[in-house]
Amino acid sequence: MVTSRRHRFVHAQVGVMLVAALILSLLDSLELELFFVISLIGFLINVELTAPVHVTPQWRRRLLWVILLGLIAFGYIVVQRILEILPPGVF
Repeated sequence: MVTSRRHRFVHAQVGVMLVAALILSLLDSLELELFFVISLIGFLINVELTAPVHVTPQWRRRLLWVILLGLIAFGYIVVQRILEILPPGVF
């Protein structure tokens, strides 16, 4: 049975997330925010490496919404980290 491109994409993303969780746990650095950022970077790399050349399937167009939501969440994490670093009273 031939695996569809969509299934290969999902399998690759699950693999990236499992490896990220394993490495973070081995380094004793497993935090939700760090896991999210590494998974997002892996997702963006996976999207670029599996991009079709000529025709874009419908399921790939919907990935733009996932990318947008991921970047918004990433921006929120960055702002929270910056606010933790700044001394109290700046904001």
